[in-house]
Amino acid sequence: MTIFNEVNENLQFLISEVSLQVTNLQLYLKNPSNDLAKHILDRSGYFYNLKVRIQNTCSRVIAENKEPDNINRKLKALDSIASSLTEIAELCGNCISNIQSCDKKKYIYNKKYDDMLNDVKKQIANIELSIYNDNTKLALKIGQVNEKFRKINHKQQKQYSRKLSRKKSVKKLMTFVNVMNTLTKMGKVLLNISETIISSNLGKTVSTQRYNSLNNSIKKWWGVPMDQVNIETIAETRSGSGISGISADKSIDKNIDKKTGKNKNKSSEMYDAIFKEGEKKKLKEEKDKIENWHEIYPGLAPKIIDYQKHGSSASILIEHLSGYTYEKILLTKSNALLTETRNQLFKTLKNIWKETYTPKKISAGYINQLNKRLDAVYSIHPEFIQLDSNICSYSILNFNKLLKKAAFFEEKFASAPFSVYIHGDLNVDNIIYDSQDHKINFIDLHRSQYMDYIQDISVFMVSNYRLQVLDRPLRRRILETALIFYSLTKKYAKKMDDNTFDIRLALALARSFVTSTRFILDKTLAESMYMRSRYLIESVLKTPTKQLSNYKLPIKEIFTG
Repeated sequence: MTIFNEVNENLQFLISEVSLQVTNLQLYLKNPSNDLAKHILDRSGYFYNLKVRIQNTCSRVIAENKEPDNINRKLKALDSIASSLTEIAELCGNCISNIQSCDKKKYIYNKKYDDMLNDVKKQIANIELSIYNDNTKLALKIGQVNEKFRKINHKQQKQYSRKLSRKKSVKKLMTFVNVMNTLTKMGKVLLNISETIISSNLGKTVSTQRYNSLNNSIKKWWGVPMDQVNIETIAETRSGSGISGISADKSIDKNIDKKTGKNKNKSSEMYDAIFKEGEKKKLKEEKDKIENWHEIYPGLAPKIIDYQKHGSSASILIEHLSGYTYEKILLTKSNALLTETRNQLFKTLKNIWKETYTPKKISAGYINQLNKRLDAVYSIHPEFIQLDSNICSYSILNFNKLLKKAAFFEEKFASAPFSVYIHGDLNVDNIIYDSQDHKINFIDLHRSQYMDYIQDISVFMVSNYRLQVLDRPLRRRILETALIFYSLTKKYAKKMDDNTFDIRLALALARSFVTSTRFILDKTLAESMYMRSRYLIESVLKTPTKQLSNYKLPIKEIFTG
């Protein structure tokens, strides 16, 4: 392709020169000489110039914005590869400088140097073919040397440390460590190149570990490699988990139907599965909680297709559920569908509460939950940190002192009369409604547990309130939804003889209002939520203990405006 000719010429020169630099380092490590060292160190300017030529060409073509996305992705990848190749050349120079700074008599040659540098040259030679031919398998081989080098480095340093410590040859050991660490860094750079090429080929940023996890899961599910399915990045969560939606190419629709029973006539925009990768502890919790839901209330949670562990991380492939999130229905669909969804949600919740009812008092500890997240809130909104103050003769406690009093009150007077199994994070985007089957499903279930049912109620209500929508009719619709949901759950509480429903809901709402502000940068909205929290806590603390069952939650005042 003409557009790559100028870049390719300079890339070929850069690849050739970096390979030669690695060869020269091999020669130097076998037989150190000042002339060869000078030759290696003097080449740094040439590599830099080649890198700049490649990057300038890539930047110019991208800026012109005349090429399709796949071409621009490849140009960005070439830009990054040029930097990485130059970094390998610089590491060669760094290795020479480290050896020269030591007494040459203290330098010891190790055959592993030669083996590792041969691997570096071999993988550098694979770069051009893998990037221009979209060869992901070859790109994976480029990155595999990183783990190989890491293991070699660990094993060799362990052996040399024992061997040289007996002779008290600290300088010899330090020189060896410096060389091995430098060569291991080259493996890390090759891993970066590998991931750059893979990401370019797939059209999204992906690590080799994520690629392998996803590829293995898809093969297990569909029996085909991942290049035969469509993958779309949906989100990167605040906790670091990556979420991708997966749908089938038309060529394998028949395979999907045989193995999963999916509808052949489904919309091409729908996903067939959701893939998550992130911290092992959190994904393991989600897996366990989904399995719990299958036992406790079958049909509510999605099916787990595959789960894999990889050191401190893990991945999970989950069935994608048909329907819309409650949030989407609330913001974009008809009033009739919203009413149907809300009624079905409440019906489902009542059924869950009935099935999982446990006549055991439980304290949710809403104020303690709030306290645990308070540092994160203050880091985003330091304006919430205040001293005690006075307005005329009226004393106002700072928020921390107010919480201390509220925690004592809650522990003494605000336990739930029974416990049920709850979602744990019942936000409007974690509820899915399929109007064809009239069915509610839950997702993101890693916080599910036996708890006060009011925790789910408060999270749901505040997740409505915090939607950043300014359109007046839509805003009114959002707030009405929260008020109607309160009315429905209040009737349920009365039926269950739950006399402290309003008191506990006030504390739960106070918790949810404040903790939600750590995800909100809009200062006006955040302050509004913070002040509502204060108001609720103060209204609870002012209630005489003998009148707790008569406490009325100021719901209209809280959810209006």
